[in-house]
Amino acid sequence: MQSETSGGKGITLRRAQFLLVLIGLFIAGYLSYLKLAAAPAACVEAGPFDCNVVLNSQYSELAGVPIAYLGFAVYTLIGLVMLFERKLSFLEQYGSLLVFGIGLFAWLFSMWLVYVQFFLLEALCPWCLSHETNFTLLFLTIAYRVYRETVEAEG
Repeated sequence: MQSETSGGKGITLRRAQFLLVLIGLFIAGYLSYLKLAAAPAACVEAGPFDCNVVLNSQYSELAGVPIAYLGFAVYTLIGLVMLFERKLSFLEQYGSLLVFGIGLFAWLFSMWLVYVQFFLLEALCPWCLSHETNFTLLFLTIAYRVYRETVEAEG
């Protein structure tokens, strides 16, 4: 599909999104493992960097559910919608918008977590920041894809 190509470089937005989902699953999976096993993070602990402060803070859970689990669930959900959007008529029609809605909410929540690290905890977790960077890239590709599909539908 032409709308999913990225400048003719041989990689499609869809493939880039799947790659970012896999990277996100790895990061969220590692952070979920740490929570499940109550293990300390492999982390640089110098200056403002201290993963364990971030991962064990009151902000590391939402309604008793570890944020890492929620991150893993979001990446899984986005990946599944993308995987089935060419196979199920509902997702073929609304999959991109569904992924955009999920992505927007998750990205805004991730940006709030960045704020928490910098200004409330005054401690940074490289693992968490790598997730937020990865999710930002994923969300940008999602937004671009929705934009392209909208432009093509109108024109």
